[in-house]
Amino acid sequence: MTDIASLIKLVARGKHGSDHLSQPQAREVFSSLLQPDADMLQLGAFLIAERMKGEASSELAGFVQAARDHVPHFGDIVAPTGAVDLPCYAGKRRAAHAYLIAALEARDAGIPIVVHGIEHIADRVTAWQVLQPAGIQSASSLSQAKAVLASDGMVYLDLQDICPDLFRIYNLRERLGVRSFANTVARLLNPMQCDAQLNGFFHTPYANYMAEANVLLGQKSSLIFMGAEGEPELYADRQKVVKRQVGESIEDVSYQDSGNEIYPRQAVENVQQIHDDFQRMRRGERKARELATIDRTNQNLTSISNLSIQS
Repeated sequence: MTDIASLIKLVARGKHGSDHLSQPQAREVFSSLLQPDADMLQLGAFLIAERMKGEASSELAGFVQAARDHVPHFGDIVAPTGAVDLPCYAGKRRAAHAYLIAALEARDAGIPIVVHGIEHIADRVTAWQVLQPAGIQSASSLSQAKAVLASDGMVYLDLQDICPDLFRIYNLRERLGVRSFANTVARLLNPMQCDAQLNGFFHTPYANYMAEANVLLGQKSSLIFMGAEGEPELYADRQKVVKRQVGESIEDVSYQDSGNEIYPRQAVENVQQIHDDFQRMRRGERKARELATIDRTNQNLTSISNLSIQS
């Protein structure tokens, strides 16, 4: 039986006394805390302690392994060669999902796309809320997802269906008052073991943590970057942190600014505008910034898929 209290003690001894867990320790403690009957006091204490200390890449890898242990048939049912994992856990409130336009076009060009996320996020428009009207099918299991992917080339998986234990912890944010590492674990979950991954984050330090965790998890290739509103959408108007991971190699990637108008800083007054703008882009009516974002995302979906096939 896991001695959770002793592992909490390691990470909760303050700024100068806390230690990072090893990858096996992180997997062990989170596996226990993912159980539906886990001690909620210990779970809350561990989540906050990690939040205060800051997660190490080895810990993130262990947490992801633990979550994958709770995904039925994980590793037995996988996506086709060259498929791209697209985690969407932030939602949009300032501009429409240009990266999903690129994903649909990449799908049409023959690149299998696995989108996973959360169906509803307060005050934001989620990936599923724009993909469903676009005709994308959701799947409630990995086996169903594989069938949809084979027929349609793109599928949506909701965290609540594929890993309800992680979803339960993910949803503690409102009660805790702050986000926890469960959000990052969901982004790195890669439920169908896609060869390639396009992954966004909001806070700069996560660039290295997530890329290094992917190395430890054996990810073939990934592009990890500060994304628009935290989604896997590259900024086209200005340079942000971008890491390319291929096997055990991690390198910085630089893009020239597109010279277009900056990404909106304020939320739209009515979220229906985001839905309308997404439909406008689908019809091919695209503003310069949107076009630059779509083109850049398309190029990266293609390149990261090809890199995974070659590696």
